[in-house]
Amino acid sequence: MELIQQNPDISAYLAVSEVIDHDHPLILATAERLYVDHADAYSYAEAAFEFVRDTIPHSADTGDMRVTWRASDVLGQRTGICYAKSVAYVALLRARGIPAGLCYQRLADDDGSNPVIHGLAAVKLPDAGEWARQDPRGNKPGVDARFSVGEERLAWAVRPGFGEVDYPVVHEEPHPAVLAVLRAATDRPHLWRTLPTAL
Repeated sequence: MELIQQNPDISAYLAVSEVIDHDHPLILATAERLYVDHADAYSYAEAAFEFVRDTIPHSADTGDMRVTWRASDVLGQRTGICYAKSVAYVALLRARGIPAGLCYQRLADDDGSNPVIHGLAAVKLPDAGEWARQDPRGNKPGVDARFSVGEERLAWAVRPGFGEVDYPVVHEEPHPAVLAVLRAATDRPHLWRTLPTAL
């Protein structure tokens, strides 16, 4: 899938913000630990992906009621949904000077009902050319997302016949609709009731 860079200035995909706070000591320390054994950009991006995918559980899988949305909180509390885990991954990439952004899919049940927006990350590695989408959501039975800059290895492939959509834009910050529901949620059940269904 061809991704569209929303902001023509690549430095926007390296910027620090309230959400992607990769100047936070916890993110910097985590990035430094990963970098020690993974000094080139490709291996670092893969190590950071596996770190977020495998060591920060998806809160729906564990029953965790907390809602995180700031990258440093995701790492500090070790929990988050797809949006939050993608933000944490983007922060770890930016901490090492690797341009990264956020992407989204619209997914649905097998009958096309209950649509929901799913969050992904995108990375632009040196010499790779194009953006590559990654899904650090976390694996479980039936989900086997892998780091890849060639063929995508996401948790889910969209099914257009079910009303599912791959949104092609790479956002430098979380989509406003996504960030609004994360910030407003009092707990994960509240978040589940208010998740956006389209962008």
